[in-house]
Formats: sequence, C-alpha cells, structure tokens
Amino acid sequence: MLKGFRAFVLRGNVIDLAVAFVVGAAFATLISAFSEGLISPIVGIFLGGGVDVGQFTIRDQVIDVTMLINAVITFVITLTVIYFVFVVPMNAYRKRTGQDVVDATPADVKLLMEIRDLLKEHQEPR
Repeated sequence: MLKGFRAFVLRGNVIDLAVAFVVGAAFATLISAFSEGLISPIVGIFLGGGVDVGQFTIRDQVIDVTMLINAVITFVITLTVIYFVFVVPMNAYRKRTGQDVVDATPADVKLLMEIRDLLKEHQEPR
C-alpha cells in the first residue's frame, strides 16, 4: 500500500499541482509585503513621489499605474522563485531517476500503430 502511495505522490502531475498551489499561496503574502514595502516606494521615487504617485483620474475613475507596475514585478519575482526553488530541483530528480522521458502519444494512436505493424507483418510480399 505504501509503494502505491509513494508512486502516486512521486508522479509528476501530483507534485507539480501541489507545488503550484502551495507555493502560490505561500509566496503571495511574502511577495506582496516585499513589493509594497520596497518596490512601491522605489516606483514612487521614479514617478515623482507624493500620495497620489502614479495615479491618474479621468472622469472620476482612478487609474493606478504604480499598482500595475508593482503587480508585474511581483509576478516576475514569484515565477522566478518558484522556478529556481522547486521546478529545477524536481527536473533534476526526474532526470536522475529516469522519469524525464514522457511518451506523449495517446493510447488510441498507440493501438492503431500496433494494428498497422501487425498487418504489415502478416501481409504477403508482392
């Protein structure tokens, strides 16, 4: 029973999904605090400072450019951390254990290929 569970957990899709979910939730708070505490003030310095830095009002609608820049930087930082902390080691583990080769051929196509090969073997030469 434990071997089956271990095989299930070490299968790539389960690990990838778990990593994506847990890491996304965990780093959201960390990166948000980092970007609000460090990146927003730096962007504010470059855009001129002040309370309404990077905000434009058009017909009583506020467009916040600073928030957009901050979100892009947060997204890039999060993806970089996820890639180098989780994806690279998992790919190295898969390569070391020989799990890096994935056959993407659908099962029905494989079956048709087997049928074709069997028909070729039983075909009489002309």
